[in-house]
Amino acid sequence: MQTRMGYDRLLGTVARIGRVTEVTLEHAGSITLLAWQVVLATARMKVAAREVVNQLYIMGIQSLPIVLVTGSLAGIVTSQQGGYQMSSVVPPYILGSLVVETVVLEMGPVLTALVLVGRIGARITAELGTMVVSEQIDAYHSLGRDPVALLAAPRVLAGILALPLLVGIANIVGILAGQLAAEIDSGLGWESFFYGAKLFWHSWDLFYSLTKAMIFGLAIPLISVHMGLRTKGGAEGVGRTTTQAVMFMTLTILILDAVFPPLLLN
Repeated sequence: MQTRMGYDRLLGTVARIGRVTEVTLEHAGSITLLAWQVVLATARMKVAAREVVNQLYIMGIQSLPIVLVTGSLAGIVTSQQGGYQMSSVVPPYILGSLVVETVVLEMGPVLTALVLVGRIGARITAELGTMVVSEQIDAYHSLGRDPVALLAAPRVLAGILALPLLVGIANIVGILAGQLAAEIDSGLGWESFFYGAKLFWHSWDLFYSLTKAMIFGLAIPLISVHMGLRTKGGAEGVGRTTTQAVMFMTLTILILDAVFPPLLLN
């Protein structure tokens, strides 16, 4: 009897793993196909430049306030925590290197991406999901219009362009806020702060930060468009899909963030 129960539990576990694997591969295949369709629509110049600019405004300019707040807090918290940990262990100017490297390599790109998951990713998913359940996407198909060229490609292109710019701004604001916090909390002047920052700075760090931002900028709209176009079940389905999309995008950002160091920092 116990052997039978153990066998049933094993089968149940294998079945659950199989279902998760099947769903994961299905999503990966659909996202890859969507990315290829975006590339084709862009290469064939079917994407309206006006719509790309409009999405750039929505993703970039309208996101600036929250990005400025996030970048400032990232720099301040990093400076405060670093000053507390290193107060009597290492030379004070090392705090400048800690703040700059942490903000540029990690806090700036990741926090900005996570903020945009909630602000942009959820918005795109809900917007396209509503268009699906209200049969607007079907209307595009019936008129011979390509929803990928009209709706998906402008958002993906805007994400690739906007996120590196936002991350660059977040990095600058974070560093300046960190320097101000270091001067207030630790008495570290700006000369010593930036001396420490330059001491361990590598030009590759900026490339790494902006490359990470570009990949995040591709992943967020691509996943949100993919999830939006898969929406079913009316208003309830829109809410459910949006929640799933936010979870999916957040997990993707964290996984990509873990993959970057062994690929680009070794």
